[in-house]
Amino acid sequence: YCRPSIRLAALMGIRVIHVLTHDSIGLGEDGPTHQPVEHMAALRAIPNLMMFRPADATETVECWQIALEHKDRPSGLALTRQNLTPARTDYEEKNLCSFGAYELVSASDAKVSIFASGSEVEIALKAQQMLVQKDIPARVVSVPCFELFFEQPEAYREAIIGSAAVNIAVEAGIRQGWDSFIGSDGTFIGMKSFGASAPYKELYQHFGITPEAVVAAAEAKLA
Repeated sequence: YCRPSIRLAALMGIRVIHVLTHDSIGLGEDGPTHQPVEHMAALRAIPNLMMFRPADATETVECWQIALEHKDRPSGLALTRQNLTPARTDYEEKNLCSFGAYELVSASDAKVSIFASGSEVEIALKAQQMLVQKDIPARVVSVPCFELFFEQPEAYREAIIGSAAVNIAVEAGIRQGWDSFIGSDGTFIGMKSFGASAPYKELYQHFGITPEAVVAAAEAKLA
């Protein structure tokens, strides 16, 4: 219901900061009417809007700083309702979210690159650990803001996308937009329909948005 106002703020170049707290099927029991599936893709399509989906408290602080510093464009922070394990605990002098996407976990000669945003970064990190245990080098890229990433120099974008044989994106929403990272032949772990009413952990299992699904997809591509 708020999208026309958000679009108008982007058109006018006004610093309006929208804090949106129902970001995925992680809302659980409220059901599909309250679970955004296509909303992130729709908001990312608005020109001049910075749409953030931070992975943890650290990224949230960084995204908030970026939103405050940009006085000529609006922004939105899509925040999860469920508790998350911190993705970053070490201090970084640079605001890594200002790049739009950055390498969270690196790997020499990575065979698999996993791209994720928000609460699914936790899933990506668990999948990466599982792949490493299977002697499959994998890296994780956190993608808090598509728009800022597309504004980076080409060399940076190419370095972040990397050259792994397998590219996988994980987000509890639709695929639209993620092909810019994984290509048309990449694998997307996410939603293909509306959500459902159930505890959020059961929903993630039901829709196949799990570390195990990421690992299985990577192994299938590498076979």
